[in-house]
Amino acid sequence: MKKRIESEKIPLLLWLDDLDPDALQQAKNLANLPFAFHHVAIMPDAHVGYGMPIGGVLATQGAVVPNAVGVDIGCGMCAVKTGITEATTDQLKRIVGSIRRAIPLGFKHHLTPRPHSIMPPLADMEVEKELPVIVREYESGRHQVGTLGGGNHFIELQRGSDNHIWLMVHSGSRNLGYKVAGYYNKLAQKINVDAGLKVPKQWQLAALWVESKEGVLYMAEMNYCVAFAGANRQEMMRRIQWIVSEVTGCEEFHPPLDVAHNYAAKENHFGQQVLVHRKGATRAFAGELGIIPGSQGSTSYIVRGLGNPDSFSSCSHGAGRVLGRKQAQRSLDLQQEIAKLEKKGILHGLRSKRDLDEAPSAYKDIGSVMNNQKDLVEIVVELSPLAVVKG
Repeated sequence: MKKRIESEKIPLLLWLDDLDPDALQQAKNLANLPFAFHHVAIMPDAHVGYGMPIGGVLATQGAVVPNAVGVDIGCGMCAVKTGITEATTDQLKRIVGSIRRAIPLGFKHHLTPRPHSIMPPLADMEVEKELPVIVREYESGRHQVGTLGGGNHFIELQRGSDNHIWLMVHSGSRNLGYKVAGYYNKLAQKINVDAGLKVPKQWQLAALWVESKEGVLYMAEMNYCVAFAGANRQEMMRRIQWIVSEVTGCEEFHPPLDVAHNYAAKENHFGQQVLVHRKGATRAFAGELGIIPGSQGSTSYIVRGLGNPDSFSSCSHGAGRVLGRKQAQRSLDLQQEIAKLEKKGILHGLRSKRDLDEAPSAYKDIGSVMNNQKDLVEIVVELSPLAVVKG
């Protein structure tokens, strides 16, 4: 931990020195929520978000905050260790080309719906027939499962420090999570004052009582989106493994490691059962494996959690942005960013100036981020990028 701030209702614990003023104010707002518990933890990759900093961890008692989960509910990482130790440039090019043909990227969806068996079953939901968004969007979700999306989502082939080739996918709940998040944030805004939650509107942190009908429904729909996001990554990973096997002859794929970094979950901390909101933060219970990706062109990490109670057993979810998307597109030089990637021999996704929002210089240095959280995780495998597919 780098810094402790005691000026608000509960303390702020920061794992970085360079939190920008807007994100710091958002963190202070979290600390002054009437239902916030014990302290607020800010991870080393933190930057300003909508309502709550991305890279923030908030524990609450009795209330859930949709904007403290975010719009890409269940967004997370999936990583698979392969049985091969080498992949030639020609093989990488063939794999990337096949991935682009097999997996819809950006705003693209499957033209025909995917089988019901790929979708998380609605029958598992306790209030399945009352879920207003999931029931309405389920059929649309069948076209979205197994698609990458855009923004910072990616598919990457990597060389591990264990001398194996690894496969990695970063994606979330697509439009399904976006719809759920928007519906319940608007609902929370509408009933926030009447429900006695006393959250200033300008904070963009409208909440729902967990035991209210609206809170129960949000938690159910949120959990479905978390399951959907995991199914989405697993479906893409199955296709990627098939492609890698066809191109390289690889016959061995280890079980996937899959972790989410946008969700809320009931956990026990400091002797109390609380609802832990992780928005751009990865769970890091003692001994638990996790994934921390770098930016395009930098190393990623398989890590083992240390269970640090001060972070609510959490760690960063990536490198974290240092430039906003529009700012990166305006200020970065395309050829310089391409040169950085090509110097490392990486098959990359930079094609035009609009891609600069995902350029290496738009993100914090992953080495510094990892150094700032040595008390949260230990590195198990370091992964160097070989080829990147972006939305």
